[in-house]
Amino acid sequence: CGSDGLTYGSGCQLRAASLRAQSRGEPAISQRSKGACEQGPSIVTPPKDIWNVTGAQIYLSCEVIGIPTPVLIWNKIIRGQYGVQRMELLPGDRENLAIQTRGGPEKHEVTGWVLISPLSKEDAGEYECHASNAKGEATASAKIHVVETLHEIALTK
Repeated sequence: CGSDGLTYGSGCQLRAASLRAQSRGEPAISQRSKGACEQGPSIVTPPKDIWNVTGAQIYLSCEVIGIPTPVLIWNKIIRGQYGVQRMELLPGDRENLAIQTRGGPEKHEVTGWVLISPLSKEDAGEYECHASNAKGEATASAKIHVVETLHEIALTK
């Protein structure tokens, strides 16, 4: 990690960038730390909206990357009648819902899932993937739509 906040692939690349900066009258670039520079989380693959029937097994997934590796949590967004909203941290005490997180597939990347089985009408709503590290936060959300029959999906969508 260079003193300019950029990550260089090698010491040679950092020295070359430093010489270029000096030739432009800018200060020399030095090595701030070994390895990549810290960066806030960013969503690589956001969750996608789902339409399915009661009783089905569904999952939402989310991939985030950042340095240091972000912590990923899931919330259900609950909107009140006056637009007020609150977050329900998942899994909570819901028996039909499981959360799983793993590192990867890339370095400093995290993948998380919400698994709901069996799906019920109460599970409908907006779900948020929230990633945070020392450098910042990122969120993405998707909606789960619960219908009685598969035929309804084509009609409602």
